Amino acid sequence: MDKSLLQQQVLDRLAEDLLQAEQAAKTAHETATHEENIAENKYDTLGLEAAYLATGQARRAEAIHQAMTTWRQLRPRPYDPTIGIQLGSLVCLVGADDTQQLLFVGPVGGNMKLLSGAQIVQVISCEAPLGKAMLGKREGEEVSIQVAATRQQFDVLWVD
Repeated sequence: MDKSLLQQQVLDRLAEDLLQAEQAAKTAHETATHEENIAENKYDTLGLEAAYLATGQARRAEAIHQAMTTWRQLRPRPYDPTIGIQLGSLVCLVGADDTQQLLFVGPVGGNMKLLSGAQIVQVISCEAPLGKAMLGKREGEEVSIQVAATRQQFDVLWVD
């Protein structure tokens, strides 16, 4: 599996999200500043609400832009057993129920699913609990995290 192609998929998805956020911010700004939305009394808050929305969307766009910059700077390296799992690693974990999951460890912006051939690859941030727990682990080692009252355990099947 080509990690540079996975990285490009992440960047493409972030670019789509950025475009949507910028368009939403522009629409909200136009709504907030439109002459028909000038408040006529204290209960007329459409313009104010649109201004808050525009600000939120602009912040979201900036966060996505920063995430894209961080992902562009990532240089995935081949797996080194002396270092273990690191940023840019592609990891296959096996759960207690023998289900396998592929994870691509990134700097930010987890919760994204990518397709590589017929396989689904979950992007996970190194800041997420599972991402933190995996860093430095090697093939054959165990990764465990506490989720509410339940401890989840995984075996590292392989790393690329």
